[in-house]
Amino acid sequence: MPKANGNVDVVVVTYNPGATIADFLASVPAAGAVASITVVDNASSDGAAQAAAADARARFVQTGRNAGYGTAANAGAATGEAPWVLISNADIELAPGAIDALVAVAESDPAIASVGPLVAELDGSVYPSARPLPGIVLGGGHAALGRIWPGNPFSRRYLIDLDPAGSDVDAGWLSGSCMLVRREAWRRVGGFDEQFFMFFEDVDLGRRMGEAGYRNVWTPSARVTHLGGHTWRSDPAPMLAAHHESAKQYLRLAYPRWWHGPARWLGGVFLAARQRAEIAASRREH
Repeated sequence: MPKANGNVDVVVVTYNPGATIADFLASVPAAGAVASITVVDNASSDGAAQAAAADARARFVQTGRNAGYGTAANAGAATGEAPWVLISNADIELAPGAIDALVAVAESDPAIASVGPLVAELDGSVYPSARPLPGIVLGGGHAALGRIWPGNPFSRRYLIDLDPAGSDVDAGWLSGSCMLVRREAWRRVGGFDEQFFMFFEDVDLGRRMGEAGYRNVWTPSARVTHLGGHTWRSDPAPMLAAHHESAKQYLRLAYPRWWHGPARWLGGVFLAARQRAEIAASRREH
């Protein structure tokens, strides 16, 4: 149940979340003082999101269609007025004090527009949830070589080391799986670009935040756990296609000028190579 003195609106996006949404909502009270909790559901068929929202006394918003992550997050953010908005997937569990820690980092500098927590996987590993912006050379090199040569210099630069015992890190973009945003900055840049159905809406948001003069900061002082829930991995081809289409859309937005044409073409070549490699690898794994 939200606390009256909270200064954070929590928005969680769901699509057939199963039990994960109840776990997420149960983790919110100990994570910090929040003003509101809104569950935005993209026309799920399992009924879990609405039931969990009712149990947690959270606001429930139904988009009425599978509107995509960014569109749903925008709808949820529009329901509140708190100075901070925590946007999250349902398959996240917040550690005690996580929201308060994110706010503390954000309030340390008015130029900080977004803060991302340390995202721990169930095996204890740290997910690379903060990265530089993927330009043609850096992003393309990682896309083309990441699967066949994990230690290549492009991937080493792109998948920056996030030390759980280290300091805060400025990044080009933060994973949209769980991030705190300053509402003023969010409104200034227009939130997530709804041209992205899923994937790369967070990369694009980080790019636009940076272009507006804001900072995107990752902090190990706030911790969340990724509970999983990627059932699509049994048939990854459709999601891989969506991921790479979103990457191409990002290239079109980041490199819009006519003279960027060769760069967009080269990026498309890199992405096509990555998609083929990912599909081949997934077939070997299954």
